[in-house]
Amino acid sequence: MTSRRGARIAAAAVLAVLAGAGAAFARQNAPQAQTPPAAPQAPTAPTPRPAPTAPELRPAQTVQAPPAAASGPVATPQPAAATPAKAEPAAAPVKPPEPAKRQRYTVAILQALDKVTTETMRFEVPVGQPIRYKTLIFTVRACETAAADEIAPETAAYVIVDTQPKAQAGRAAPPGRQIYKGWMYASSPGLHPLQHPVYDAWLIACKQSAPVAPAAKP
Repeated sequence: MTSRRGARIAAAAVLAVLAGAGAAFARQNAPQAQTPPAAPQAPTAPTPRPAPTAPELRPAQTVQAPPAAASGPVATPQPAAATPAKAEPAAAPVKPPEPAKRQRYTVAILQALDKVTTETMRFEVPVGQPIRYKTLIFTVRACETAAADEIAPETAAYVIVDTQPKAQAGRAAPPGRQIYKGWMYASSPGLHPLQHPVYDAWLIACKQSAPVAPAAKP
């Protein structure tokens, strides 16, 4: 009896284990229940806005009419006559100052040297009139001094020098030959010197010729 009861208990235990295993297997293989989607929320009704208040009507103000003008013609203001603009005179163009003129003279004072005899001679040569000194003929075209606006004062003369030997008895004078032409300067005689193997000449000064007094009538 005891062995049969133990066998039954063991069989019952085995069945209980098998039943528990089957239930666990069934729970694992069973499909999971899907969560139903959430129901859409109902739209919220808009909050009603208060109706606009109509502006309060005010009584119209009474406009008083201007007082009537006095009877009679009404003077109409006349516009002032426009004063014509005076035309300004055009400025005269400024002329540059004219350069000062040089003072010109009628006589040049020259000095000559004979290198052979060492003879020195000072003589006057009127402008435009030839003057002979031995075999040389001097002709002065101009004699002048520097103007006041020039930097350095200077005396200059434009001189032409010809060489012409004197004619011998019974023979015609040989033709002359020009040996010098240019400006001579009193303060710088070596600037444009007369180059001649026998004679030297240079400018001393300029002067005005004295007026010739008229001859007395008998």
